[in-house]
Amino acid sequence: MGIATVYFIPFKIEPLCWLAIFIICAIVIAKRASGMFFLHGFCVSLLNAVWITSAHLILFDTYIANHAEEAITMAKMGGSVSPKLMMLITGPIIGIISGLVLGLFAFIASKIIKKDPIK
Repeated sequence: MGIATVYFIPFKIEPLCWLAIFIICAIVIAKRASGMFFLHGFCVSLLNAVWITSAHLILFDTYIANHAEEAITMAKMGGSVSPKLMMLITGPIIGIISGLVLGLFAFIASKIIKKDPIK
């Protein structure tokens, strides 16, 4: 998603992509984790936030060129804070929020999905 959101996925459909990813990750966690499903989901999202934020910062010029609406929003919200610093600050916050969501999804999935037998 880090690279895809820079080049291909517009901001308007990004939430749908994330929903699909969260559902898939929750199912995998529910089937493969031995316990602590919420924590697994939370940690996956935290690591993902590092990857996404890094990709957006490394490819910043391309990201901003393809996401004009977000650039305007960052400029309004940030005031004198640079857009890169704004991304660096908001990335972990979004990672925590998405971690709570994925953790909840994984916990719920663990209650409804049978575990894969040990191979």
